[in-house]
Amino acid sequence: MLIAADKFKGSLTAVEVAEHVTAGLRRAAPGLEVSAVPVADGGDGTVAAALAAGFTRHEARVTGPTGVPVTATFALRDDGTAVVEMAEASGLQHLPRGVFAPLTATTYGTGELLLAALDAGATSIVFGVGGSATTDGGAGMLAALGARFLDADGEPVAPGGGPLRDLATADLSGLDPRLARTAIVLASDVDNPLTGPKGAPAVYGPQKGASEEDVATLDAALAHYAEVLERAVGPRAAEHALAPGAGAAGGIGYGALVGLDADFRPGIDVMLDVLGFAPALAKATFVITGEGSLDEQTLHGKAPAGVAAAARAAGLDVVAVCGRLQLSQEALTAAGIRRAYALADLESDPARCMAEAGPLLERAAAQLARDFLV
Repeated sequence: MLIAADKFKGSLTAVEVAEHVTAGLRRAAPGLEVSAVPVADGGDGTVAAALAAGFTRHEARVTGPTGVPVTATFALRDDGTAVVEMAEASGLQHLPRGVFAPLTATTYGTGELLLAALDAGATSIVFGVGGSATTDGGAGMLAALGARFLDADGEPVAPGGGPLRDLATADLSGLDPRLARTAIVLASDVDNPLTGPKGAPAVYGPQKGASEEDVATLDAALAHYAEVLERAVGPRAAEHALAPGAGAAGGIGYGALVGLDADFRPGIDVMLDVLGFAPALAKATFVITGEGSLDEQTLHGKAPAGVAAAARAAGLDVVAVCGRLQLSQEALTAAGIRRAYALADLESDPARCMAEAGPLLERAAAQLARDFLV
């Protein structure tokens, strides 16, 4: 049995999901051989999955999205591969409870976190983006890495996406020279462009507290930002603004594509490679995946879909566990998942379901074992 599940957001980490599933399976089938590869898709939980796979934990004190210092974690392997998660520095979890900063939140701390990875010896970086509090197009990140963004008076523009409307000149020549020698992969499940109806402000701005007026302001500011960068670095800046992944995490994908020469890849594909999923899959005869909510988003690059696709290609059966299930059996089958076990079917009260997720997951896993293995 191979357990390759993502976290249940708000209740269990991916490691804890694997532990509870293992306990439940062995309750019904005591002699069962079980292995686990906790997975992530590039969003929050990505560093935790890397640490579970044997990477070494590193911490850095960086600038949070509102300017308040935060402690952020990244993972580093002996071969120089680092996993950096932008949410660790610039994520929604670092905002004061209930207080958003859609126009002024900055990715500066993410740039500082990338510098910390370079200082620790990283020669290649998997850059996971998602869960951001920011919509600044990665300008803060690039500024921390040595870029200069100046207004008409020659002063640095203020932090955040809104002030980019005042941007007059951009200079990327001061970027840390180590970046040119570092392979950076932008790992994301988001393929939105930078601006427009499907761009970062319109699609994701409201989740970060942006009003309709804020969305319009941010969209115009990011479009202007791209125009200024085009004057600074040439046509590729305009091309990258339209590229899949540019709109990831408030446009930090755009900053990574233009300033860091990053390669965009679906987050789950990158992470399965980094976490050693293929060797584990080769030894498996049955696969269990899952995440907190199996829904339409799951089918568009989330971890369970990636795991199921790989397992199906290997000819293995896949079942899933989840907190709640919002996909039809037809949709599950099309994704390569034979059946899903939802905790909400065992406990209908959402608050109690989350609070008791561990024991409920053990019950679900025991039933899974009885249905498929015993």
